[in-house]
Amino acid sequence: MKVLVTGGAGFIGSNFIRYIIKKHPTYKIINLDKLTYAGNLENLADVEQNKSYRFVKGDICDQKLVDQVVEEGIDAIVNFAAESHVDRSLYDPKTFMQTNVLGTQTLMESGLKHRIKKYIQISTDEVYGSLKEGDDPFTEKSSILSNSPYSASKASADLLVRAYQKTFDLPAVITRCCNNYGPHQFPEKLIPLFITNAMEDKSLPIYGDGLYIRDWIYVEDHCRAIDLILHKGKVGEIYNISSNVEKTNLEITRMILAYLKKPSSLIKHVKDRPAHDRRYALKAEKIRKDLGWEPEVSFEQGISLTIDWYIKNKGWWEKVKSGEYLEYYQKHYIKRENS
Repeated sequence: MKVLVTGGAGFIGSNFIRYIIKKHPTYKIINLDKLTYAGNLENLADVEQNKSYRFVKGDICDQKLVDQVVEEGIDAIVNFAAESHVDRSLYDPKTFMQTNVLGTQTLMESGLKHRIKKYIQISTDEVYGSLKEGDDPFTEKSSILSNSPYSASKASADLLVRAYQKTFDLPAVITRCCNNYGPHQFPEKLIPLFITNAMEDKSLPIYGDGLYIRDWIYVEDHCRAIDLILHKGKVGEIYNISSNVEKTNLEITRMILAYLKKPSSLIKHVKDRPAHDRRYALKAEKIRKDLGWEPEVSFEQGISLTIDWYIKNKGWWEKVKSGEYLEYYQKHYIKRENS
């Protein structure tokens, strides 16, 4: 199988590529990534010499480039490419719409043109909106009620994927996952930000009262779910992916501080952001029943693995925080492209 992974230099995409190369060594993987601030090829330094893997720098909104890649005989597209940070979407909604909606449309056009066998849209639980404490978790049939420009852009893309599947018979599947955590996550997100800040004895800024609840999954469990959907997922379906682990931001913060033996005085409550969703939670019985998926990593195990990774890879996140990771691309890829 030949798979195009878009946004493969990012957090979940790079973990997925590494997982697929290990699980399916005969597969060919092409990684198409624009290398925006969160895309880091150093995430894939251990596989860049693998003959099954190739990197292409480019924008998923570039129809000509996408066509050139897909016409190479791509069997499946797994679309991770997205602007994904809610805070950034509050200040630059247009970029989110361009990448998350128009980029998705560009990929699907190429998929139709070159008759790919499967298109997987990696979406988010945030498209469902917010739950109150005590409400039942969202199912795949729950209404879409997005509350941020980010989640609205992802919901728009989901509806477009559905339309292409229904109207043009694109062999598409949509996945909606809860919050991921694990190695190589860009330190603007809560868990890596708080781990690295605590290691540097910097404050840990918590929005509002810190009691916002999120549903968490270790990234490798998410990758296993996508692998199953790639091979066994039914066209036209939506699959929620969740470990059903709900934690408040404050609970996670205290766990990180305790593990690192840092004082709670590092916690700093800051002004809340606009339209902050109170709680996300998903029911994932469908993927369990239909595909036999189960999460394998408990939150306690996963958070320990994650913190240990950031402790052992201080050089990586220091480069990421300073922006120096772009030098990796310049050293390892630009010369190769020009030769």
